[in-house]
Amino acid sequence: MRIAFIFGLAIVLASPAIAMPQSAQLAQIVDAIVVRIEDDIITLSELRELAAYQKLLDGRSQSNEEIRSELIEQWVVNNEATTTGFPLPAQAEVDRELSRVETSFSSPAVYQQRLEVVGLTAAAVRRIITRQIYLARYLDYKFRSSIQVDDAALADYYRDHLVPELQAKGQQAPPLTDVTEQIREVLIEQGVNERTAAWFDETKPRLKIELEPMDAYSVGAAGKL
Repeated sequence: MRIAFIFGLAIVLASPAIAMPQSAQLAQIVDAIVVRIEDDIITLSELRELAAYQKLLDGRSQSNEEIRSELIEQWVVNNEATTTGFPLPAQAEVDRELSRVETSFSSPAVYQQRLEVVGLTAAAVRRIITRQIYLARYLDYKFRSSIQVDDAALADYYRDHLVPELQAKGQQAPPLTDVTEQIREVLIEQGVNERTAAWFDETKPRLKIELEPMDAYSVGAAGKL
């Protein structure tokens, strides 16, 4: 269970040790609980951070409910992965993905400017990337070995998907034998996604999940978290 200094709706009050006018002693909501899951919580700041990361990469974020749902699913994966002692990703792997994100912008200055616009720190981006790699690696570990791709499935994908896609772009499809392994990996990834979705559908109803109201909060208004 994560440690969180949250009292009720995480309301921070002016210190009573300092004499201040009553009008200045106004409560300011700096964080809030948006999900109670088992003996843990998901906070408003986590939603804001993920929304900001999505805006960094895509220029837009999902809806509040979609982000909350994604965080619940991340919790499910992370809970099982950490319980089994699944290892964290190597720092070199995180560095490579972080570099890929940074170089997707036209310059380091543009990247830094974009971080400020969406309200993210470099440390937050690294933390999110580390978590995403960790969860993706665990799901791959959990389901990949159970997925078998036969020759018929490879041929079907080549005929029904790859060839039409390349033809639509005015490109000639390479021989099936040249792209067999690439197609196999695509089909394995699809299988992992399908098994992951089925696992969520089976697992989430067994968990104690309480959704808190979010109407009063603007998830998109992220600060530097």
